[in-house]
Parts: sequence; C-alpha cells; structure tokens
Amino acid sequence: MVNIAIFVSGNGTNCENIIRHFAGSGVARVALVLSSRADAFALVRAGRLGVPTVVVPKADFNDEPKLTGLLSAHAIDFIVLAGFLLMVPPFLTSRYPRRIVNIHPALLPKYGGKGMYGHHVHEAVRASGDSETGITVHYVSNVCDGGEIIFQAATPVLPNDTPDDIAASVHRLEQRYFPEVIERVVSEQFGGGEG
Repeated sequence: MVNIAIFVSGNGTNCENIIRHFAGSGVARVALVLSSRADAFALVRAGRLGVPTVVVPKADFNDEPKLTGLLSAHAIDFIVLAGFLLMVPPFLTSRYPRRIVNIHPALLPKYGGKGMYGHHVHEAVRASGDSETGITVHYVSNVCDGGEIIFQAATPVLPNDTPDDIAASVHRLEQRYFPEVIERVVSEQFGGGEG
C-alpha cells in the first residue's frame, strides 16, 4: 500500500476528493495532510475523514530534518500538492524524484510561475481573451510550475465568462481528473501498489 501525503494551503476541496477516491483502494491511501497554514479548511475536511493532519508553517518548511522526519514517521511514499502555495525545497524533490505531483489551474506553460495561482490565473486567462483554459498535472521540479507535464484537460472559455465562471469550469476538471491521474501515476511508479 502506497502512503500519500497531500500538501495544502487552503479550502481543500481537491484534498477531500482525493481522500474519498482512495478510501478503500488497494493501491494507495492518504496517510497525512500537511498544511502550511493553521487556518486552512482542508485540515477540517481531512480530520472529518479520519486522516492525520499536521501544520508546518512557512518558517519551518525548509527545515530538512523536521520535514523529512515527519514524512518518514508517516511512511510517506508519494506527495500530492493540492492548492499548496509554497515552493517545494530541493531536498524534498531529490528525496522524492518523480514522486511529487502538482495540479495547476491552467494549461501550462501558459499562466505558470511565481504569483500565478488561484484567482490570479483565472483573471489572467479572462484578460487574455483565450478561448480555452484547463488543468495541468505535472511532476514537481525546482522550477515553479516547471516540471514535466503528466496530464492536461481543457475547457472552453465563453465570451461572457467571468473569472468566477472560469474557476468553476476548471474546478470541475480538477474534481473529475486529479484523483484518477494520481492513481495512474502511483500505479506506474509502484507497480500497482507494491511499495
């Protein structure tokens, strides 16, 4: 059984969806939810579903012994970023090569990089006049939003769509595809769940 940690910073709808997806799975389970913010509602969602939670504030996130010790204590094999707003430190990307994935609310390489998260992305898409946007699931590297792309799905942007409308369309894609893509990657990496 592969143990997944989900890193979060916010509301946690994707986090909850992933936990529910893997409940009763023979492939993997969510063993830990780690938040960079103590007020992240994702912690409440995870707690309600019986998943252990921990807060690692930004000031401690680059503390290698603390972070790696915490992940080892929960026997974490794979990390999912779901609305996590900090850069992953190089010691973590080297410890978990091709075992950290992120979801980005746009079709990378468009609208990626520093400052491009959440509503900032949807506002940029609206301002650009693009006729489509979507989601990108990618491996995490030491370049912000720069890792190898695993999966993309697109959705139309209609002429009268507001950034909120665009966000809702993108969120539907996230809910539909993200857990499935994680399961496929984990199965490929770990041979169907054998750690």
